[in-house]
Amino acid sequence: MIKNDLFLRALKGETVERPPVWMMRQAGRYLPDFMKLKEKYDFFTRCQTPELATEITVMPIKQIGTDAAILFSDILVIPQAMNIEVEMKNGVGPWLPNPIRTAADLDRVVVPDVADSLSYVMQAIDLTKQELNDEVPLIGFAGSPWTILCYCVQGQGSKNFDKAKEFCFTQPEAAHELLQRITDTTIAYLKLKVKHGVNAVQVFDSWGGMLSPVDYQEFSWKYIQQIVDALKPETEVIVFGKGCWFALGDMAKSGASALGVDWTCSARNARYLTGGNITLQGNFDPSRLFSPPATIKKMVKQMIDEFGKDKFVANLGHGILPNIPVPNAQAFVDAVKEY
Repeated sequence: MIKNDLFLRALKGETVERPPVWMMRQAGRYLPDFMKLKEKYDFFTRCQTPELATEITVMPIKQIGTDAAILFSDILVIPQAMNIEVEMKNGVGPWLPNPIRTAADLDRVVVPDVADSLSYVMQAIDLTKQELNDEVPLIGFAGSPWTILCYCVQGQGSKNFDKAKEFCFTQPEAAHELLQRITDTTIAYLKLKVKHGVNAVQVFDSWGGMLSPVDYQEFSWKYIQQIVDALKPETEVIVFGKGCWFALGDMAKSGASALGVDWTCSARNARYLTGGNITLQGNFDPSRLFSPPATIKKMVKQMIDEFGKDKFVANLGHGILPNIPVPNAQAFVDAVKEY
């Protein structure tokens, strides 16, 4: 039994004494101890070394006291497992030297045996579960198929993912084939994570907001729905689409346990669009953590007042920024705990 099960109770929609709190990207770059490891080991070494991934996952639990841990990893381990080369370049971010641009390029893309190709992730889960000792739940995650396709086709991060969209709109058959292979791999990957003991999973659709509502249905949502359908009998599923407020109505009917909301969508709108019955997660602007701690605390209280304490998980509206002072992150967590 998980000792602090507040997060899991909120996902089930139960009445809670206060909302649970965690932060996207909490296991990472704003923590001084993480930066020390970053100086010693490159990015994918940290992801692929179970002991390092475990150490990083547990850091925020020990240091700022969030109510859930999220496994340190990256969404791009999926294309790596699918035989698509991914590097992490300093100052550039993700870099894929051989992007997918044609149907012929799909010949080299495999649906892998995830137990083999992503065994290091499962080892990290096993180690992390031991280390956490059932103090708090552990979240496993994956990128949405559309978001993964964006990197696979564009070859790097982008402000508009124009090449990815061009691929979908000029070669839709190839695009759907790639999306389905990513979906099948992701389902197998998340199911294996659940088998190894994660208590919930989150699907990050970081670039969903790049698509129009109509294109979102075709190229993103129908694949996320497959993931929700496959995982919901086994665990709690959270779906977070950045910039996807227009899809919240469909998301609410999907069978997901909770929906992430970014800071551009008010609590009132999010509750209205989702019908008021599903747990919501969010939506503090990550940049607001630059505000003085007293301001952060006041704004967090206001956020919870607006969402309501039940069916709500306090979080940021996207990942924590690297240059946030630790005391400010602490103020965010403390404000929720003091509610």
